[in-house]
Amino acid sequence: MPKDDRVYVGHMLDIAKKAVKLLGGKSRAEFDADEALLLGLTHLIQTLGEAARKVTPGYQVAHPGIPWKEIVGMRNKVVHDYLDVNPDIVWHVAKEELSPLIRKLEGI
Repeated sequence: MPKDDRVYVGHMLDIAKKAVKLLGGKSRAEFDADEALLLGLTHLIQTLGEAARKVTPGYQVAHPGIPWKEIVGMRNKVVHDYLDVNPDIVWHVAKEELSPLIRKLEGI
């Protein structure tokens, strides 16, 4: 059965929204004090990257506003270098990058 890129993009959108909701209005200090939050966000970012990885190259080219390579690269970092995941990067992605990504995904 052929892949349906829209399904994976829909997963990306759902996952990004979950991560933003999970972080909520928490401060950096609250994030730093909550290991479960770090682990949850890390998992969601990994899953977001996995969904992006499944999107076909042609679809990615047709939607250049989505940072496909960076999203998949973050997934690879979390999966393959899991002992060295930087909480600062997880915080930055969740706090600064996901809301703009959601808007871009909604526009597809």
